[in-house]
Amino acid sequence: MTKKKVLICDDDKGILEMLELALEDENINIITEPNSLNLYKLIEEEKPDLLLLDLWMPVLSGDQILKNLRGHTNTRHLPVIVISASTDGEQIAKESGATDYVAKPFDVDVLYSKINRLMSA
Repeated sequence: MTKKKVLICDDDKGILEMLELALEDENINIITEPNSLNLYKLIEEEKPDLLLLDLWMPVLSGDQILKNLRGHTNTRHLPVIVISASTDGEQIAKESGATDYVAKPFDVDVLYSKINRLMSA
């Protein structure tokens, strides 16, 4: 069985490390990226099965990235779970084309089950 790839983009290195440890699984290959500006190149190179995307990041925000991804043929159908501590994060995520949403602070088990559901769909 081929390992599924999950790309995580969050400017908070602590969250990246925590997610990498929490989602460590023999069937999932985790790739982390703290700089949203590197994301497009990384998606092209790695071709992840799913993207975990923070909403509020410096320079290029998650909603800008998501709208851009949805506008391109090769990334239009990439499952994207937006994670955010913002009170209106869920609405922004939906309007930007997110596949799913998880509020920070999040329950890792809930996040894990959403990731598994989307990757097995």
